[in-house]
Amino acid sequence: MMKSLAVKAITVLLVATFGIGTACAAESLQDVMKRRSLSQQDLLSAAKTYTPSGKRDEFVAFSSGGQSGQVIIYGIPSMRILKYLAVFTPEPWQGYGYDEESKEVLKGGWIDGKEITWGDTHHPAISETNGQYDGQFLFINDKANPRIAVIDLRDYETKQIVVNPVFKSEHGGAFVTPNTDYVIEASQYAAPLEPKKFYPLEEFNDKYRGGITYWKFDRGAGRIDTSKSFSIELPPYSQDLSDAGKGPSDGWSFTNSFCSERYVGGIERGRPPFEAGCSAKDTDYMHVINWEKAAKLVAQGKAKKINGHDVLMIDTAVKEGILFLIPEPKSPHGVDVTPDGKFIIVSGKLDTHVSVFSFEKIMAAIKAGKFESKDPYGIPVISMQDTLHTQVALGLGPLHTQYDSKKCIAYTSLYVDSQVAKWDYCEGKVLDKISVHYNIGHLMTMEGDSVNPKGRYLVALNKLAIDRFNPVGPLHPQNHQLIDISNDKMQLLYDMPLPLGEPHYAVAIEASKLKPAVRYKVGTNSRTDKPHPGAARAGEERIERNGNKVTVYGTLIRSHITPEIIEVDVGDEVTINLTNLERAEDETHGFTVSTYNVHASAEPGKTVSVKFKADKEGVYPYYCTEFCSALHLEMQGYLLVKPKGWKPAPSKEIAKATYTEEDYRATLKKIADTQAVIDVVVGYITSTNYKDFPDVVNMVDDATDQLNRIAGAKTKYEAAAAKKDWEQANLWAEQVFQYQVKAADIGLRAKTYLEQNGAKKVK
Repeated sequence: MMKSLAVKAITVLLVATFGIGTACAAESLQDVMKRRSLSQQDLLSAAKTYTPSGKRDEFVAFSSGGQSGQVIIYGIPSMRILKYLAVFTPEPWQGYGYDEESKEVLKGGWIDGKEITWGDTHHPAISETNGQYDGQFLFINDKANPRIAVIDLRDYETKQIVVNPVFKSEHGGAFVTPNTDYVIEASQYAAPLEPKKFYPLEEFNDKYRGGITYWKFDRGAGRIDTSKSFSIELPPYSQDLSDAGKGPSDGWSFTNSFCSERYVGGIERGRPPFEAGCSAKDTDYMHVINWEKAAKLVAQGKAKKINGHDVLMIDTAVKEGILFLIPEPKSPHGVDVTPDGKFIIVSGKLDTHVSVFSFEKIMAAIKAGKFESKDPYGIPVISMQDTLHTQVALGLGPLHTQYDSKKCIAYTSLYVDSQVAKWDYCEGKVLDKISVHYNIGHLMTMEGDSVNPKGRYLVALNKLAIDRFNPVGPLHPQNHQLIDISNDKMQLLYDMPLPLGEPHYAVAIEASKLKPAVRYKVGTNSRTDKPHPGAARAGEERIERNGNKVTVYGTLIRSHITPEIIEVDVGDEVTINLTNLERAEDETHGFTVSTYNVHASAEPGKTVSVKFKADKEGVYPYYCTEFCSALHLEMQGYLLVKPKGWKPAPSKEIAKATYTEEDYRATLKKIADTQAVIDVVVGYITSTNYKDFPDVVNMVDDATDQLNRIAGAKTKYEAAAAKKDWEQANLWAEQVFQYQVKAADIGLRAKTYLEQNGAKKVK
């Protein structure tokens, strides 16, 4: 009833103020088209991307956030941004880098004891089972500081950051093997593998090296096991992107490279720049590696320890027959295994062709020992001509390739042409092209890296936007463009500005494969997935002091923080643990203390902690930072930092308000009226099959928890009324009303949910 009254009031207000109502309702589709200069094609594109209120997208995309160090999550086809997921960089909304649990995760990414507070994310990868996306984990690399992060898609939180122990930079990560046994990370710019070791550039060929790391992933623990991970030493070429084999090529991985010239620039020394020397040859090298055999060699003790990490040296890799090179078009930026695992497609930025290499031909050459030469480090080089299936001229600046659900159909980005080419890699012919805006880098089809691409849509990740959006200053957004690939001809559907970092690459998965939780078991440390030592249940809240260390065990629930007053002495080290007792979905609470630079986001069931030194005496309000209820602003407290030796004046009391018996009786009537509404809502819910809806069951649990608190407050207000203490009687009665309001809020939400999701009446 209250909702219907609110709707009527809003409608009247809109009509009176703006003339909105009957006039707008009369506007036809043709009127809208004329007013906005829209074509029939515009309407078709809009219909293909429009996702009605309450409906959800078919696919979810995970995009790198570039220099933000984060991951961007959005839906397809709506292209609605769902979340910025904190990974390498502190992010206040999620409390990431401001609470103690996330600080511990970020600390795992410190290098040589130095705190790193930013990252350059490039290549996300979704975990796979039998080569298919399983939606359990996401991995992403940091190009600026060679690191890999593990994100658990059960709660969309970063759980681990590992630092590469032998690389100084990387670009070729993260790429997973078909069962996510390993996460592949390739170095970029050659450097000595030994940490903190200096060699002059004159010793580049001898002392500088590249490499590939195979991070062992423990799916049960949801973490990378660094003790079982290893690297392979490679020549000082600039290794780049990688891909793992599938089907017949499973057990092998492929990594391309640039600057195989091993050129060292130095404009300030009078030498031509890197870009001239690193693109002088017609070809670079694709590295072909038997990672499965390499792992066995490491287990046999044939690796060398560098910085406590197992490294298979080039000589060992060559002797054991696990490392080979194949010439590829120069300056490639993408090596992509076809869904059936039979071909590897490489594009060179400075060549108009894509090259399709046959895995069968590669294996035949290796088996026959047919090599055209060895590189300067003794690695066998297989002839390009002996391994090619076909080459296809696509256009200027080919970069990355993705696959369709249709057999043999691929899509390749053309950076210089600002186009996407659709082509047949079996027959070697171009099928279609479409222009994009502008200078496309990566592109993404739905599950296009897996053994079972879904087709339907393609997203062009364009580096430039220029004239596409409202100007926002010299720093422009990037432009992700959605393209329909379900027909013979590609159709551009939607431009989406990306306002965070330089989104470099993205992966998309069927939304139905993602099964994230919506709450934690009460008292969980979400970063370790274990019980939090600072957890507290209702009634267990307390403040403990040990010397100058003060530890708070508190709780959060609509609409109060317990405790509401924390007293410490100046100089104390304060740790505040807070457990969100809510069970209803989306009832998140936040917490901050004025001027102490701490913030925590506590989702339902989660326990978080903030820590700081109370180094300045004074009064510091703290409050819930998430608008969680009608009395959100009252969800507050005070941190009182007392001067040394301070003692309260004996006569001082907290200020009181004046209440009368009449006020008390009015509050009791309010309680009775509210209970009548609650009874109606409860009657409706219990008359349905609400137990078939897990979200509603949790809402009912939360509402019941609020109602169960009434008895204690009622006892207190009745006792105060018996003493004619109308202030205490009224306040405790008011607290009962607050419990009712919160229960009613949850109950009405549950009722609406049931009505909209087809709940049935039960007898």
